[in-house]
Amino acid sequence: MSPVITLLTDFGLGDAYVASVKGVILGINPEAVIVDISHSIEPQNILQAAFVLSTAHQYFPDGTIHVVVVDPGVGSQRKVILLRTSSAYFLAPDNGVLSYVIDEICPAETVDYQDSTLFSPRPRNIKGYLEAIAITNSKFWRHPVSTTFHGRDIFAPTAAHLSLGISLDEFGEAVDSVYASARPKPYYDSNGYLVGYVVHIDNFGNLITNITDIDLPRREVSVELGGQSVHGVDNYYAESEGLVAILGSSDYLEISLSNGNAASFLGAKIGDKVRLLPKKDQK
Repeated sequence: MSPVITLLTDFGLGDAYVASVKGVILGINPEAVIVDISHSIEPQNILQAAFVLSTAHQYFPDGTIHVVVVDPGVGSQRKVILLRTSSAYFLAPDNGVLSYVIDEICPAETVDYQDSTLFSPRPRNIKGYLEAIAITNSKFWRHPVSTTFHGRDIFAPTAAHLSLGISLDEFGEAVDSVYASARPKPYYDSNGYLVGYVVHIDNFGNLITNITDIDLPRREVSVELGGQSVHGVDNYYAESEGLVAILGSSDYLEISLSNGNAASFLGAKIGDKVRLLPKKDQK
């Protein structure tokens, strides 16, 4: 099977950036299969990229190379890292964009939204759990290297050479820690209500929270956000009219608007709190 390389960037599709990255990859390995996860990440939005990657990477064949270029620190001293898990490779700036991937494998202290920043990457010791390489061997880069386009000149050729079977240790030096943010977990407030927050807004305006099926105490709850209440958790979007709460395809609780955009309707944004009230406390 031809090697699969995925791309997740904030480049958009109005310029030639994505095409340039693909051109470099195919120039080195014409047999590579390139799959776009998304190029619509908000500019420099590391948290959004980390979430989107977490909802897609597990559906690819073993050995897939995931390239993530959401890189506000491009041209600075930030590292480029190559992370290997039991099933895939992840090539990304060392800025926390792999936080969800790392969190799935490498245990971290639980952080509650109420006493932490929404996204605060810091060095995470991964020794014994994951293998990571800091990309330093310029032999595999495109030259000259632009200080503003490492996606084309470092990420793309590194991914292409990796897809040809080059050993990890040829790309650079092993590191024991990478930057990652512990994902804030839902918590119970002083009234005993479950509180989460909006972690992502998709293309349809659905408000995806960090509350999962496992976190839900029951389906008979009232979901409160932006001064509005949604009673009960439905099974699919068209089951009710107006605002609905459902468990989406990635098993996160989300708030949607039938035939509309919930984010615009509620004026909601990433980081807004969502509160779940049990049936007996519903107003």
